[in-house]
Amino acid sequence: LVLAGCLASAGLALAADNLLWVIEVGLARRKRWMTFGGMAIVVLGILAALWGQHSEESERPIVIAAKQFSEQYILAQLIGSRLEAAGYRVEYRDGLGSAVVHSAVAASSVDISVDYTGTIWANFMKRADNPGREAMYETIRAWEAEANGVKVLGRLGFENAYAFAMREDRARALGVTSLEDLVAVGPRLTVGGDPEFFERPEWIAVRDAYGLSFGRTRNFAPTFMYNALASGEADVISAYTSDGRIAADRLVVLADPKGALPSYDALLLLSPRIAGDAGVLAALQPLIGAISVEAMREANFAVDREDAGKLTPKQAAAELARKVGLSPE
Repeated sequence: LVLAGCLASAGLALAADNLLWVIEVGLARRKRWMTFGGMAIVVLGILAALWGQHSEESERPIVIAAKQFSEQYILAQLIGSRLEAAGYRVEYRDGLGSAVVHSAVAASSVDISVDYTGTIWANFMKRADNPGREAMYETIRAWEAEANGVKVLGRLGFENAYAFAMREDRARALGVTSLEDLVAVGPRLTVGGDPEFFERPEWIAVRDAYGLSFGRTRNFAPTFMYNALASGEADVISAYTSDGRIAADRLVVLADPKGALPSYDALLLLSPRIAGDAGVLAALQPLIGAISVEAMREANFAVDREDAGKLTPKQAAAELARKVGLSPE
């Protein structure tokens, strides 16, 4: 393919060089047919190239990106089903890294993605402060439009954020419903987190805001972290708020009354190429604010479970759409 491209480029260069030679000779010898004939061919070539580019762009499907976890695959399928119902052709780019997705949307090589306020705030805007949920969202919305030409259509209605979770029976026995309640009992408990959690700013912010201290801290792989909670190896874990295992294991997510944890609202991002497409906006606007964290947890668990009830992301997206009243008509 590289060789074919080189040969084609060389051929095009030679053809252009010969046309310029014809025009030059025509001007030197005062032969109008050579001059205007060569110029006409050049103009026709340029017009043909522009027409081809326009035709290719108009026929291009809408490309939807997904990062490397179930929630993203489900949401991509949900978005795609609505666009297909509206008459658009859709393609998927699955399993991409966060930085790749964000750059691709800004460059319009990908048209749609779901990202999270905390991710954009820390990773792309390089912000370490926490101005609060609404201020963070509005700042991100303005920054995406000004810096990247990306339209933040809105929030889907749920967060996939860090949170602290306990077994329901254990929390009830200790009288714990919020992070404030952990202050008194924390020194007697074991807290578990994913391999990097206790180095992350989220943990530092919570620890400092509440003055938390635990008897023991342990690191677990995300999957084993939930198992450790079930077996009693950990009393509290750093969970992900939209993880299906929270509902499946009947865990209690502890309240954060001081707002120490940053928000991770799920956002729907549109590339500059389709940001003004009225049909796309009409098809996707009903998604805004429509998906609760409970509905997203259930959909995620349907894909992540390992028993006979396991669904594909496409099946889970269809079920999610039905449950939240967004089935394409």
